Amino acid sequence: MIAGVPHLTTALTGPLLKLEAHLLERQAEVECWFREQWLQTPAPFYASVDLRNAGFKLAPVDTNLFPAGFNNLNPAFMPLCIQAAQAAVERHCPRARRILIIAENHTRNLFYLESLETLRMIFEKAGLEARLGSLRDDITENLSVELPSGRVTQLSPLRREGARVSLDDDFSPCLVLLNNDLSAGIPAILQGIEQELVPPLKAGWSTRKKSDHFNHYHAVAKDFASRVDIDPWLVSPLSLQCGQVNFMEKSGGECLARNVTSLLGMIQRKYDEYGIDREPFVVVKADSGTYGMGIMMVKSADEVLNLNRKQRNKMASAKEGLVVDNVLIQEGVYTFETIGPEQAVAEPVIYMMDHYVVGGFYRVHTGRGVNENLNAPGMHFEPLAFAQSCISPEKCENPDAEPNRFYAYGVIARLALLAAARELA
Repeated sequence: MIAGVPHLTTALTGPLLKLEAHLLERQAEVECWFREQWLQTPAPFYASVDLRNAGFKLAPVDTNLFPAGFNNLNPAFMPLCIQAAQAAVERHCPRARRILIIAENHTRNLFYLESLETLRMIFEKAGLEARLGSLRDDITENLSVELPSGRVTQLSPLRREGARVSLDDDFSPCLVLLNNDLSAGIPAILQGIEQELVPPLKAGWSTRKKSDHFNHYHAVAKDFASRVDIDPWLVSPLSLQCGQVNFMEKSGGECLARNVTSLLGMIQRKYDEYGIDREPFVVVKADSGTYGMGIMMVKSADEVLNLNRKQRNKMASAKEGLVVDNVLIQEGVYTFETIGPEQAVAEPVIYMMDHYVVGGFYRVHTGRGVNENLNAPGMHFEPLAFAQSCISPEKCENPDAEPNRFYAYGVIARLALLAAARELA
């Protein structure tokens, strides 16, 4: 099944339709602005961005610099992926012939391996010899894994000789691509290598913070909004940061409660300004890490002051046992997009290579509500149907027509990509 535009179940579509219409009207200026920005700050090698569409605003809530999920993209995106992969490789390593993709350590997940194999095939079709390498201690020789799709992928152990990394059968890459978010820290085997390594090691979760990224995003949104004459809040989630939190020892709770109260007040003022009859909520999430871990939605400071033991345990650690001691308090953005006869809640995830939008899908969860985290067990994916229309809006159609909704997705996702570019620079 290929998904079209989900139904917006809210009547509060006015501002978003206005935003989409505005982006269409100012398309030439939007694209000119982006070209100027990429000349100043080149895009990361690749990224995915989670968006939330509330009907009254469209904003990113997470930016992943080590994207998985390539297996969930519409196969019609393959030509876009191949072209963008060629552009990304040419910019980072123009003479590259071989590329080594470094996998996550949780490579027992067959769907993640499907993503890696899809990514490997993209580079192969782009004219490169591509292989998958692993940092896992228990992989000491080439490991072939049969995938649910019927394909077979191969993981190989990394080795280090001098200032180069390679595989055991003399596969020495020109370009090393990280698909491991380094939650467990920066491995010694990758430090100081002479090969081009992208994204850089500093992009990993052992050093990167979401609050830094969203500080850059707010600046990007402000620049963009002034250029196209909109309120930056329509494309940006408000956020605050709280450090020195210890959920298990119940320390830092006052700071957390104070910031939750403050942010809820800021959101309410914007809701009042736009006549939005909804209850504000905020998302408290680990300032580093991914996979939907260390995250909760709250509507009052009392909720963070009165966490039970199970809730504290859930918030205390993230992927790879990363300790949560800093949190981002972010404006909760409703998602009023639903899909299918059961009207399952959906949110778009947009994929980019270099500065090109190459596709995306809807993350769908039948058991979650419009103000809940959808990146949770029980989710599934519906490929987006915009092989070309993510970059080809139709001005003669309604602002929320398929190509125009997808174009709006692509604009906001590229704003997040630009924020990541500034962050890494």
